[in-house]
Parts: sequence; structure tokens; C-alpha cells
Amino acid sequence: MGFSKSDGSFMVKLLRNVVLVLLLIVFVSIVYNFRNRESDTVTALMASAQSSKEFKGVFIRNEQIQLYSGNGVLSYNVSDGGKVGNGTVIAEAYHDDEQLSIKREKAKLERELNILEKIQNPGTLESAQPASLSESIDDSYRSLMYYRDMGRLDELNEVKDDFLIQLSTYQIVTEKVQGFDQKISDIKAEIEKLNARSVLPSEEIIAPRSAYFVSYIDGYEDKLNTKELDKLTVSMLEEVTDRKSTAPNVVGKLIDGYGWYLAIVADNSKKLYSIGEEVMLRFDSSAESYPAVIHDIRDEKKDKSIIIISCDKMNYELVQHRAEIVELIKVVNGKGECTGLKVPREAIRFAEVTVTEDDGSGNITTKTSKCKGVYIRKGEQILFKKINVVYEGSDYVLSAPSTDPSTKDEYLELYDDILIEEVEGSE
Repeated sequence: MGFSKSDGSFMVKLLRNVVLVLLLIVFVSIVYNFRNRESDTVTALMASAQSSKEFKGVFIRNEQIQLYSGNGVLSYNVSDGGKVGNGTVIAEAYHDDEQLSIKREKAKLERELNILEKIQNPGTLESAQPASLSESIDDSYRSLMYYRDMGRLDELNEVKDDFLIQLSTYQIVTEKVQGFDQKISDIKAEIEKLNARSVLPSEEIIAPRSAYFVSYIDGYEDKLNTKELDKLTVSMLEEVTDRKSTAPNVVGKLIDGYGWYLAIVADNSKKLYSIGEEVMLRFDSSAESYPAVIHDIRDEKKDKSIIIISCDKMNYELVQHRAEIVELIKVVNGKGECTGLKVPREAIRFAEVTVTEDDGSGNITTKTSKCKGVYIRKGEQILFKKINVVYEGSDYVLSAPSTDPSTKDEYLELYDDILIEEVEGSE
């Protein structure tokens, strides 16, 4: 009994439909596995992070209080943070405030006169060319904006004077103005009038040695100095406040050299900080960051350690406070930020790794140890690779890529596909 034509057509359609269903299942399986594989891995990419934390910082400096008779009012010749030499007149005492006003006005006029005389200098005018002046004006303007944004007032004042000289010289060279002879003459006349009203100070306060000057004291000068570093306690540092004395006969104080210390109280139970480690300091009062080194660490309690940090930079902002909030930034490879391959914490595993070592004399030894790392997918293979953690975030770490060609394949590399899910047999 043979098959009819209709039966043969039915079988062909049935087989075709079966093949189509099988192809659909294979396609769905491939898509599902691909998507599942993609969702279970993350690509190792370079990232940067800044490891920092805020603390209350207490300044430790060698300081010597400077006094005077207390009679009259003081006029300072040195700004806070300014350097003085042996014999420098730090301040002058006058009988009344009028002399202070005269002195300030005279200093203002003398500064303006100095600028105008620089502009009128024949050598300056003869060598000045509009094109080069225009370029210098642009450079000075950019510097003005930079120093303003950075809060660097000393440099700002210097550039401001140069900027004014360049603008005024450009006006003369391009014949926008004829010159400043009359203005110079008027200023000299005003200075002569002020000189006629000026009297000698009743007292001069002179620096006995080279140092840096600050125009206030706070009462901690005898307690918070380098000789007392070993006597510092957590409770002592926590009680320090930022204050200024109003004693009537105080001129200020001299600070020895550049070197000073900052003391903080921190939880170092996880050994995040170590002696000799480079850090950066950033204070609320300054836009600048200051390089420093951890000088000493004393563990007084389980969660409270005294960390002594040394720094050798001195400026106006750094002498305005005794205690201040400071951001302590860890430094890696000379930078205030860490860079490495970003690894999710949930992907970190531990595995037994066997290393074969050759001492060069033909003696080969093997050593097995438990290492921290991640599993990666390479094609159809699952491989374990070690990580070198240089920074720990809340939900990720940064791993430094290996720079040793002989161990490069052992460590996580850029663009490796890190497995997120647990691998059978891993910890």
C-alpha cells in the first residue's frame, strides 16, 4: 500500500515545521546565553578616585610671643605669614590713630607713584611695542583670573601691578594718553603734605631673629610646640579651640622656620595610615593643597590614634588658625588620587594559586598560597586573576595593573571580562 501525494506533502510540512521549531529553540538559547553571559560580567576599565577624609586638625609650631609696652596703637610693617630678618621692624607704636591713617595713605600714594614712574621710564617706553604689549596684557589678565580663583592674594597683587603698568604703557605707546607727568607731580605734593603731619613712632618692635610673623596669640604657644609632641593626648587635642588673645601689650609671635606639624585624632584600627606616608592637606580657609608626610602615629585607644603630620610650607592662610577642619588626602605615586582597574566588591574571590620559582641554579620550587582576585571569562575559559588593591571604595576597589612582564598574565588586565556570579569551587 503506497502513500498518496497528500500524505507526502503532509510529512514534508511536518518535517519543515520541526526544523523551524528546532532552529527557533537554538536561536533563543544562543540569545539567552549571550545576554546571560553579558549580564554576569563587567569589563575591567581604568578609573580614578580620591581617598580622603575630614578631621579636626591642630597646628603645632615653635612660637615666641612678642610684647611691647602697651602704650599707644600699633602699626604693622609685616603681614601675617611674612618673613622677617634679625633687626626687622615688625611694628611701630603711635600715640593716636591719626598717625596710622597718615601712614596708610602715604603707603598707598608711594605705591601708586612707584607704578607711574615705572610706566614713565624712558627705557620702558622705548622698548615697548603694541603687539608684544597686547600679548603681555592677555597673559597678565589670565594670571589675574587664575590667582583670584585660587585665592593666592600675594601673587594676585604682583600681577595686578604688572597688568596696570602694561595697560598704561600701551595707552602711551598708542597715543591714547600723553603721559602721567602731572599725576606724578600731584602725588609727590600729597606725600610731602603727609610727611609734614607725620611724627616719629613712640616705640619700635624689632625682630630678634629670622622667623615668620603672626599678629596674634592664642595661649597655646607654650603647650602646642614641637618639644611637647610626645605629651599630646587625645583629650588635649579634642579640647583645643580656635581662639585669639586680646592681651593689651601683645604684638604677636614669631614662628620658627618653615617646618610645622598638624595633629589629628583618627580611627586607624584598619591601619589606613602609616608613618612615612605622603599625604596632601586641604584646609577650609585655603584653596591650595599642601604636600605633607605622616611623622608619627600613636595608638591611644582602639578607635582613636594621634597622627602627627609634618609640612614645610608656610603662608598667610596657614597661620590664621590654631584648629581647623582639614581634608587628609592619601597620595599614591606622587598624586592625590588613585588610578586603577575598577572591580566590583561582589566580584572579589579568594583562590589557591600555585607559583613555580627557579632560583637560577636549577632548583625549582613550587609554592601555593591563597590570593585575592577575580574570575574572568576568556572565550569559553574561566580563569582566576589576582588583583593589587590600591584603593577601596564603598562598593568597589581599584586594582593596579601589573608592570612586570613576567607576572602580567597573573593579574587583572584592562578590558578583562570580570565574572560577577559565584564560580563553583571559589570562596
